[in-house]
Formats: sequence, structure tokens, C-alpha cells
Amino acid sequence: MKDLGADTVAHRNTGGTDHLSFDGVGLPGFQFIQDTLDYGTITHHSNMDVYDHLSRPDLMQAATVMAWFVYNAAMRDEKMPRKFFDANAPAPQRGRN
Repeated sequence: MKDLGADTVAHRNTGGTDHLSFDGVGLPGFQFIQDTLDYGTITHHSNMDVYDHLSRPDLMQAATVMAWFVYNAAMRDEKMPRKFFDANAPAPQRGRN
């Protein structure tokens, strides 16, 4: 994936994405982060957050990375590692974007 610019893996916790609901019930959840460029300042959750503003190269890169990840995850002999899950802890809150 390095030739696509996907060369960083971080094990730190991140917030504000849909993966939190999986983490919250003890299932592996993953967040793939692309360079945000103008997305967070101009487009995200605005009236400009529409199909016309999609980036074809970004979508192609993301689809390739996700397909590679899903294939390799499915072919593993072991289950994906889980984060610690405390059934008595309050449900995680979704971050605001």
C-alpha cells in the first residue's frame, strides 16, 4: 500500500467516526484516515458535502486500501485482535465533526 501513499499505521485511539460503535461492543473497529485537505474546513457537513465534490483519486485510493484490508482480514487464520471491552462501562459517545 506504500505506493498508494498508505504508509502509516497508528494504534492510538481516535474518535468521531462510525468505528466507535464496534469498539463499544468489543468488536474490532477500524478507521482509515486520508489527508483532510479542505474537507474539514470547507466541505464536511456543509451544503457543499455533495457528490460533486468527491475526489476520484481519493475514492480510488480508499477503495483499494479497504479492499486489500478486507481481503487480508478475511484470510487470517486468527480473529482480529479486540480492544479491552468492559460490559459495565457506559456506551461511547460519538464525536462531533
